[in-house]
Amino acid sequence: MPEVVDVLLRRDGTATFGELRAVVSGRSIRSALAGGTIRRIAKGVYALPAAPDPIAAARAQGGVVSHHSAAALHGFDVLELPGQPQITVPRGQHRRLSPVGCEMHWADGVPADGHCTTKLRTILDCARTLSFAEGLAIADSALRRHAVDRSQLIVAAAELRGPGSRRARRVAAAADGRAESALESALRAIVIEAGIPGFEPQVVVRDDTFSARIDLANPELRIAAETDGFAFHGTRAALARDCRRHVGLTLRGWRLLRFSWEDVMFDREWVADSLWDATAGSPGHHNLSGRGLGRREVAA
Repeated sequence: MPEVVDVLLRRDGTATFGELRAVVSGRSIRSALAGGTIRRIAKGVYALPAAPDPIAAARAQGGVVSHHSAAALHGFDVLELPGQPQITVPRGQHRRLSPVGCEMHWADGVPADGHCTTKLRTILDCARTLSFAEGLAIADSALRRHAVDRSQLIVAAAELRGPGSRRARRVAAAADGRAESALESALRAIVIEAGIPGFEPQVVVRDDTFSARIDLANPELRIAAETDGFAFHGTRAALARDCRRHVGLTLRGWRLLRFSWEDVMFDREWVADSLWDATAGSPGHHNLSGRGLGRREVAA
């Protein structure tokens, strides 16, 4: 079970009581509130304590905003907010006494754009130091926003040396600007890390009377994998449209596997097992003879 702070960091810093209770215990929420690690900002709504300004932290340390913090300032989608501002200073420079807390990194010749590392350097720093899913979400977002060119990213990653360079090259090779959200990138990261073949982002299913675009799909097996955010169905009309879309895909032989935010963020193994089970079947048919979840259900 994740910590309350972890959930809030992955939720842009705020959540309702119900959203927290979906993944943490009531006791954990009360303990975090009593300990001051979260705060109540309205009835039934909780948030992290106010975070220090990353630009102020960079100035205090004589460095630049970098890594996760720079990604957020550049407007890239992130799976998780940084717990503290992340700052890069020249190698050999000592930490200065400051009331503004931060996580520090040391490097020489860091390319900067104002108070932040450049967009390309930020993507590479994140790819080197964060999980594959987090690095991929940031890289996908940067490509989608045309902040960098994919070939530029691959070349720059290939030139890296030292810790994390291999991880960065893997992120650069997998990055795809077609991904429409950080959660979608996280789902694709699960597929890639689990070695599940045949899936590609933003697949269009269209005929004379129907059209739908799928987050992540295996066209050969007609398996659609999608993620539902917190407010996926904002209105009754949106729910009705989604129901019709689901029926339309099913009638055309597609199996739609829909995963919640909680599934993708906190139960990656179950998501991977479910996708493996789906690929064990023939196109348009269910099959519980595969691995993971299928074996568990058959045994039950």
